[in-house]
Amino acid sequence: MTKKERYRQFIEYFSHHEPKPETELRYYTPYQLLVAVILSAQCTDKRVNMITPALFDRFPDAAALADTTADQVYEFIKSCTYPNNKAKHLIGMATMLLKDFDGIVPAEVNQLQKLPGVGRKTANVIASVAFDQPAMAVDTRVFRVAARIGLPTRGKTPLDTEKQLVQHIPQEYISRAHHWLILHGRYICQARKPKCDQCAIANICKFYQQKKAALNKS
Repeated sequence: MTKKERYRQFIEYFSHHEPKPETELRYYTPYQLLVAVILSAQCTDKRVNMITPALFDRFPDAAALADTTADQVYEFIKSCTYPNNKAKHLIGMATMLLKDFDGIVPAEVNQLQKLPGVGRKTANVIASVAFDQPAMAVDTRVFRVAARIGLPTRGKTPLDTEKQLVQHIPQEYISRAHHWLILHGRYICQARKPKCDQCAIANICKFYQQKKAALNKS
């Protein structure tokens, strides 16, 4: 199977079976999504969704969040991973939003990356999900799943993988493809025990083909 065929079949399958994939983080505004994504670093979406209702009720916008202390924010987010650092990042992010962006979350990846706690992956998520831009966020799950399927051919880093996915996936599918890979990795192509017997794209998956070939030899 050629690389072009693999991408084509990947897109065809998911665009038919998951035409409108969405993030599992709960939010209503770009500000809320930005806060949730910062909190989601090395933390589950389920945990973040348990934290954010009270957090958003107390700090409904960047102005309210900037006008508090990291200690106060910590009390709302202490059940997530790295709450001390994330509390500081949230305060810094809100303060910069007010100072440099009039309290409005920017849509451009390069501007988003200026905010405390916002790396390239987070910036791509916000640009893609909140503003429907053709940005491909590559976290550890996307990196793993894309490599297993065989979409990137030389992706040694998340940035390598991002560049290759953006190069080979048509723009109108890029934001959806991020969710396809995330959800496929969360429910089927899991890290320790991938459910290959339940995978509908096993026929195009390099990992599965190699696994099957190894079993045939044994």
